Amino acid sequence: MEELAYKIKSDFLKVLAHPVRLQIIEFLKAGQQNVGSIVRHLGLPQSSLSRHLMELKEGGILKSKQQGTAIYYDIEDPDIFLVLRPIAEMLRKKLIKTETVLHSLSKEKPAF
Repeated sequence: MEELAYKIKSDFLKVLAHPVRLQIIEFLKAGQQNVGSIVRHLGLPQSSLSRHLMELKEGGILKSKQQGTAIYYDIEDPDIFLVLRPIAEMLRKKLIKTETVLHSLSKEKPAF
């Protein structure tokens, strides 16, 4: 049973593990958008975007509704940002460490 829990968690993280899907999630942070506005914002072909939207929806991260001919997408559970925020913070700390090392290297005098 514990193995199944790890598999479920892994599958969920795989859905998030794509830059375009993360961009979509961030864009929808402000609220629901139709497919056309997401296409314009991300500059992707609609067929490519549709594939990512489907994966996010199947992963339980997005929900959709149709209004007339337009399909609108929104965040299924805003707690997704409670998952992404700590990751961003960890990456920020890592970047600061890297900047510190690079800065100290630039101060070193050549050995020759």
